[in-house]
Amino acid sequence: MDWAFAHKTWDKWASINIGSSDKPLKAALLINYDPTGPSRLLSTIAEQEGIKANPIELQHFIDFIKRNNLQTESFVIGSNQYLVTSIHENWFSARCMNNSKPAGEGAIIMQTAGYILVALYEGSIGSASRAMAAADQLAWQLGRKGL
Repeated sequence: MDWAFAHKTWDKWASINIGSSDKPLKAALLINYDPTGPSRLLSTIAEQEGIKANPIELQHFIDFIKRNNLQTESFVIGSNQYLVTSIHENWFSARCMNNSKPAGEGAIIMQTAGYILVALYEGSIGSASRAMAAADQLAWQLGRKGL
């Protein structure tokens, strides 16, 4: 894998898309993930911004992905529990179930050849559209290099 390309691409993308309320995402994680690799190969956090992920939670999330019961289970990222609301070929979206914000929170999860991108946002439909566009931009850039 081209780690240098992925890191440089992440840094540029994160500075534009993650952070303050005028940006589409409040946080994001980039997780090394190879579904064809040996089962002893653990997924690790390649990059993160706006959140400090717990490695044990991360393993539960990866197990959730591997089980592929997206419609019947929920998952946890940080202190929030999410329920999947929409499933597509290489990505799915979810809404936070234990949120106190009036407009809510959501997540876009995209899988590339070597990574899982978790993009977290605050808000509803408009915010979800902006988050999707931001997540798709990074996935496309990584996909160009086969990552």
